[in-house]
Formats: sequence, structure tokens, C-alpha cells
Amino acid sequence: MSTPWQRYAEEHTRTVDTMAAVLLFASFLFGSEITMSAEDQHTVGLTIALAAVGCGALLWQRTRPRTVVALGAAATAAAAGLGHLPTPLLLGGLMLALYRLAVGTDRPTARRYYFASVALVVGAAMVFAPAGIPWPLETISPAAWLLLPVVAGNAVRLQTAYLDAVQARAEYAERSREEEARHRVAEERMRIARELHDVVAHHLALANAQAGTAAHLSRTHPDQVHRILGDLAGTTASALRELKATVGLLRQTGDPDLPLAPSPGLDRLPELTEACESAGLAVHVSVEGSPRPLTAGVDLTAYRIVQEALTNVTKHASAEAAYVRIGWARDRLTLTITDDGTATAPAAPAPGHGFGLIGMRERAQSVGGAFAAGHREGGGYEVTTRLPLYPSAHSATQPEEQGTP
Repeated sequence: MSTPWQRYAEEHTRTVDTMAAVLLFASFLFGSEITMSAEDQHTVGLTIALAAVGCGALLWQRTRPRTVVALGAAATAAAAGLGHLPTPLLLGGLMLALYRLAVGTDRPTARRYYFASVALVVGAAMVFAPAGIPWPLETISPAAWLLLPVVAGNAVRLQTAYLDAVQARAEYAERSREEEARHRVAEERMRIARELHDVVAHHLALANAQAGTAAHLSRTHPDQVHRILGDLAGTTASALRELKATVGLLRQTGDPDLPLAPSPGLDRLPELTEACESAGLAVHVSVEGSPRPLTAGVDLTAYRIVQEALTNVTKHASAEAAYVRIGWARDRLTLTITDDGTATAPAAPAPGHGFGLIGMRERAQSVGGAFAAGHREGGGYEVTTRLPLYPSAHSATQPEEQGTP
């Protein structure tokens, strides 16, 4: 937190620079009086002019630091040439100029101007200094006093650069946290949107097909209507249960990655096929290889993809039968869903429609799998997905089953 003086100096830089120039001008004149003898009275006017040049240039110390240092060094060296000893009072203006140069530029620049200033001032003092003055006062003392502002300026510049870097890192970290939070929110919204689409689209499509079948058979086969209506009630009840579980995610205050409860998997595939058959679509399931334990995410993904594929067959294909082939391999699960229909879902759905294929592809990619869908050469449509098999806790404790890969 800055002090009132620091705030005043930052807001009134011109006033502060003017006051510093006036004080150092007086200091320059006072320092020149220390070694001035009676014979040197004729140089008073020239000394005042040198003080005005060296200290007056300080008014531009923030904008032209190199020029100010050059003028200050020349004025101080000229004063030393008049026989004035380069004491700290005489060097004040040059010291302030070197400090401002070290703060505003890099270290090599400050070093070059420092050595040039020392060479001018010390050289003039050694040649024109009055007799009897110890040589350290003419050489070591000016060099040490001029080195002090350079060191201090470099330290201030490094500290300022460090604070700027810390602030930049803090701002970057804050932006990264905000972006990560937005990314997580977007992923969660997409996950809930996929669940809602799968639940609502599938069950409504089945309910619509079952209701249409019941209406069609109400006159010709009334004995079958009761069974179909019972299936319709089961379909709507299942839709309500899964919809309630999915919407419940929006009310959770804990871990957003908690799984759905209940979380459907391939073990519920018989229920799915029975629901489709009640809507007039015969579903044939075949299994190749030995089943292996699945993680909750892969199991849910596999079920949802089969569910959505069968929903698309019910809604878009003029098909009487669909075929679900489940292939178990050592490190992957392959699902293939085909139908014998003549019409398929459009490959490029209109905006706002046809999110089934997009959702299936996103689900497969979310667990590291691959997805493909397209027309079959012999007619109908085919959906294929390959999902990786990750080791689960159950499979880690059981010996590997022997089966056909």
C-alpha cells in the first residue's frame, strides 16, 4: 500500500522533478564553495551556469535519461576542471540522473554511462584539482558515489520487473481458473444434454410407436392391444425414472462427476429389446467372444449408443428388424447395429434437429473410443463403435478368462 507522499509523487511528477532540480542546484553551488579560493571568485558566474545546465536538465530525466546523464556528467566535469572538488554535493544532480537511467533502461546501458561519467569527472579532478588534496578524494570517492545510484536503480528495476511478473502470473492463473471453470460447466451441460436427449428421445419414440401400433391393432387384433398398452405404461414409467435421475444432477451440490442413479448398462439390453419389439421392431442380439467387466463410464456409453441407434431405426427407418452384434476382444468392445430398412436418418441434419448421431460420436470419443455410421451397400443403415476396455476393480482381482478374442 503506497504512502500519501508516494501517491503525491506519482500524481505530480513535474512538480517533484522541479523541486529536486532546485534543491540539487543549491547543493551544486554549496559544494562548489568548499574548495573555492579568493582567486577563483571570477569563476562564480561560470559555476552558476554549469549548475543550471546540469540540474536544469533534470526536468527531462524521465523522458530523456541518456541526454540528462550526458549533460550532468559534462557540467560536473567542467566544474571539476574549474578546480572544484567532486564531493557528493557537487555530484547530486549527476547521481539522480544515473539513478533514473538505471531504473528506466537495461544494465549494460547504465554501466556504459556510469564508466563514461566516472572517466570524465575523475579525469578532470585529477588534472585540475587544487594541490594538497588527497588523491582518494579525487578518484575513489567520486567513483563510489556515482556507483551508488546505479546499483540502487538496478535493484529497483529488478524489483519492479519481479512484481510485474508476479502480477502477470497471478492474472494468468486467474484467467486459467476462470477458463477451466467455464470448460467444466460446458462439459457438464453437454453431458446432461446428452442424457436428456437419450432418455427423452428414446422413450418418446418408443411410446409413439407403441401407441400407433395399439391404435392400428385395436380393431383387427384387440387381444394384443392390452399387452401393448401395458408395455406403453412401462415405457413411460421408465422414462420418468431416468428423467428424474438425470434432472437430479442439476440439484447436486457435491461432486459433479457422480454417476447417474440408476446407471444403465448392457445388462439392461434385454429390457431395451423388449421395448423395441413391443413397438413393432424385432431386435436380434448376437455376442462374439467372452464378456468382460466394464467400467461404469464405458458400460453407460455402450448402452446409450445401442439405445440411440435403435431409436433412430424406430423413428427414421422403414425396417422390420434390427441387429445388434456385440464383439468382445482383449482390449476393446465393438458394437454394430444394423437394420434392413430402406430409409435412414439424414447424414447432415438441419440445425436444431438430428442430434442423435452427434451425441453417439461424442459419447464414444469421451471414453477414448471411435464411432462410424453410414448407409449399407445392401440397404439399411449401420452404426459401429469401438470402445476401449479399461481394467476394473473386479477384473483386477479375477484371473483372466480364456475365450475367443
